[in-house]
Amino acid sequence: MFFSVVIPLYNQAGTVARTIQSILEQTVQDYEIIVVNDGSVDSGPSIVEAFDDPRIRLIHQENGGVSVARNRGIEESASDLIAFLDADDEWLPKYLENIKRLATLFPQCDVYATRYFYHEPGGRKYVAKIRGIPQDFEGVLHDYFGIAVCSNPPAWTGTVCVRKAALNWIGGFPPCVASGEDLLTWARLAAYFMIAYSMEPLAIYHLDDAATYRDRPSRVPEENDVVGRELECLFRETSSPAKNALGRYCSHWHKMRCSCYLRLGMQHRARREIEAARRYGLDSSLFAYSCVSFLPEAIIRKIFRYVMSFR
Repeated sequence: MFFSVVIPLYNQAGTVARTIQSILEQTVQDYEIIVVNDGSVDSGPSIVEAFDDPRIRLIHQENGGVSVARNRGIEESASDLIAFLDADDEWLPKYLENIKRLATLFPQCDVYATRYFYHEPGGRKYVAKIRGIPQDFEGVLHDYFGIAVCSNPPAWTGTVCVRKAALNWIGGFPPCVASGEDLLTWARLAAYFMIAYSMEPLAIYHLDDAATYRDRPSRVPEENDVVGRELECLFRETSSPAKNALGRYCSHWHKMRCSCYLRLGMQHRARREIEAARRYGLDSSLFAYSCVSFLPEAIIRKIFRYVMSFR
């Protein structure tokens, strides 16, 4: 097997068949699919079992969260190259073909990824905006953090393929994090390993209403900000030329938390995140967030919806 594909499954009966079918339709077919049932209570596991393909393995475990499920898949994988796909997203047919080409052209890299599409509940689909590199770029991504702070995330779970040794070296996905575990994982990999990247969009990230700013966030950011602390540790340990960009990336994390708190009407906590972001330097966006934090919740939500309309 050239690839091991890891899918964490938790109550995604409505979408998991689409996800698996998108893998089976790949132009490259030398892979295994490891679906980790993380304590689902719907019919998702039965839907997986209905696929008649010996390359698909279904592993059952008690609910431990998405990181624990992905780490179990990594542990069970037979390939050196591990790709990830969530049970509500999908690949376009040439995704694995593109990743295989990147792995052949750039063997010095340990991480491979491509651009992707966003798909909103209403049917609107648009390509992720990745700034700082040419639209036809294919090569080594030398400034991951600098690109990430001015773009949509260049690395998203459904487009990342990583060598198993690199994943084991960073300790896999952080099991104690409920949100942002993937962001922290890609940051750790970007800090210590080389990334090969293709600007061809080859996966589809299905958004919910909360992610489109049409609704309130589906959950409150964790009070215990493990991701923020771990990013700060990464920043303090880094002495490379990427340190400045990594600092802006740390600030960017706190701005994302600030945004969630503002949309939830929790202005006091939002201002706390602004103060945390200021530790890494000042910029005009922090001033804007600070001003917005003193407005009523209804006006704040209108502002975010208005900004989102320009995507």
